[in-house]
Amino acid sequence: MKSNRLQRGATLLIALVFLVLLALLGLSAFNTSTTDVKSSGNMQARTEALNAAQQAIETTISTPQFVATPTNAITTPCGAANTFCADYDGDGTPEYTVLLTPNPACITNKVIKSLELNLDNQEDLGCSAGQMQQFGIAGASTGDSLCANTVWDVTAQASSAVSGAKATVSQGVGIRVGIDDLAGTCL
Repeated sequence: MKSNRLQRGATLLIALVFLVLLALLGLSAFNTSTTDVKSSGNMQARTEALNAAQQAIETTISTPQFVATPTNAITTPCGAANTFCADYDGDGTPEYTVLLTPNPACITNKVIKSLELNLDNQEDLGCSAGQMQQFGIAGASTGDSLCANTVWDVTAQASSAVSGAKATVSQGVGIRVGIDDLAGTCL
């Protein structure tokens, strides 16, 4: 009779041990899923920050203003000069603030020679205006056209006050400019 009583107590003990193990397994699964959700949210915030920085660069280089005034390169800044705001959810409050820092900088320039122009190309045709004369036209005696090829470095740093995400994107861009524009920004 004593062995039956001992067996009943052992069954209860084993059932309690299994119950504790199942509770630990459930807690572990919950912690893992919470970590996965946080990780996915962080990846999404970082991707949005990268997209905001890239959008600021594309907005900047799509207008000639950054060539003329690199210290105020964004046509419609939000707040200070060279500041771009990205509102992804459309609520009127920007989620990301992007700063062009350092200011866009001209890395190199090369004046295009008149002989290198293709006069069938509309862009090249504008660079050759007035080249037939040999006096009074800048570059006429040196064979230079009225245009130059330039290479610019544009860097954007995006950050979010809400998520804390940050991203920096640097991009080089080649742009043809008039030689008059070289004097102020691209020496």
